[in-house]
Amino acid sequence: MPINSFVDYPMSWRPERRELNRPIYLSLARMLERDITEGFLPPGTKLPPQRELADFLDINFTTVTRAYKTCELKGLLHAVTGSGTFVSTNAVRSVTISRDRVPVECIDFGLVASFEQSNFMIAEAVKKVAEKAGVERLLNYDDPAGIPHQKEAALRWMQPLGIQAAIDQVAIVSGAQNALTITLLALFEPGSRIAVDEYTYSNFIELARSLRIKLIPIPGDDFGMLPEELDNDCRNIELQGVFLMPSCCNPTAIFIPNARRKALADVIEKHGLIVIEDDIHAALLHGTTPEDGIPLRQMLPEQTVYICSTSKSICSGLRVAYVVFSDAMRERMLRAIYHVNVKTSSLDAEIITEIIASGRGTDIVAYKKSLAKSANDLFADYFPQPDDPGHPLSFFRWLRLPNPVHASRFESDLLAKGVRVFHSERFLVGTASREQHVRVALSSTESRDELRTGLEILRSHL
Repeated sequence: MPINSFVDYPMSWRPERRELNRPIYLSLARMLERDITEGFLPPGTKLPPQRELADFLDINFTTVTRAYKTCELKGLLHAVTGSGTFVSTNAVRSVTISRDRVPVECIDFGLVASFEQSNFMIAEAVKKVAEKAGVERLLNYDDPAGIPHQKEAALRWMQPLGIQAAIDQVAIVSGAQNALTITLLALFEPGSRIAVDEYTYSNFIELARSLRIKLIPIPGDDFGMLPEELDNDCRNIELQGVFLMPSCCNPTAIFIPNARRKALADVIEKHGLIVIEDDIHAALLHGTTPEDGIPLRQMLPEQTVYICSTSKSICSGLRVAYVVFSDAMRERMLRAIYHVNVKTSSLDAEIITEIIASGRGTDIVAYKKSLAKSANDLFADYFPQPDDPGHPLSFFRWLRLPNPVHASRFESDLLAKGVRVFHSERFLVGTASREQHVRVALSSTESRDELRTGLEILRSHL
């Protein structure tokens, strides 16, 4: 580093010198693109002057100029004469997944719904709750983290999944996405770094981007994130947390076996990371694998926020999820719940509580398992993938595309034919992969016939 060092100088972007490789300008451009797309540099950010950045990295000024120009040609940056270089307003294309702007006639393999055919089983509980004496007590601001008997039902629901907690370590929130928002706001700061799978939940990517939290991709294999890779990154980069979906990773559908979970837990404990354990599929997949997954929460109760949504397992529209946290996290989590939600609807939570208490929740899960098996069997008829590591009852499948098919182009071409899927780059954290995939949701069509029609179109397009 030269004498006129910028180590302590305030800079909007401070790339790691050790990450650079030759050609340096291209490596720097890739780092800049990564930090823009992952939200660490939001639109409108003014970048460091080229000479300052060159001095900070101890590289040639023209190298920085070439890197900036490369990103400018991609539409990521724009220069304002006399003012500097800025991240473009439209530099980042949203990867948020929703049903917004879906053509009515489209067969939707994009959004992972929850086999809505089962919703007729919810109506009985809705009627019972509406007819209960004292229903008006569900319509106020009281108990912002959930009424005690609702939290007791939550603990009964999670007990078979391996979750043991005190009632004041549980809160009821408005779905898993809401739980993730609350957790990030409560326990992390802008600029925090969270380890994730190289392919991870796209809405988590968008959420982290919005909160200026940096996601660090960790390589994995057919059994999930590699502990040695996580350990290596922890030694070289200051990480604050790790995000995992151990029962069924979205989008790859990988189930992390217990041996791998324990190895990851050892690394996580050693480095003191906060675990965000999004286990929304656990209730649906319990008892369907050779071993039931041991939650990270069970191994690392003081470091883990455990999220158990009922949106997939019971009903998506009621938007009820359970969050389990440690005593040390309680105050920050409850404060975030109040600031984000004020409270989650006690009426919705009471309907879920009624379903659990009556045993109807178990019936709904059994029915959804049967629908998931039928859908996966049909998918396997059209697309046999004997080496697919994904859970056999996943609500979605990760379909590898043959070379030289490009996933994003495939997505747009297929939509023109009336079928929506989501390409792998929507879920990618970090640099592009050579392999191209699409995620195919199996739980969003209204019937088996519609599913079959969509799969036929998908296969013919390939």
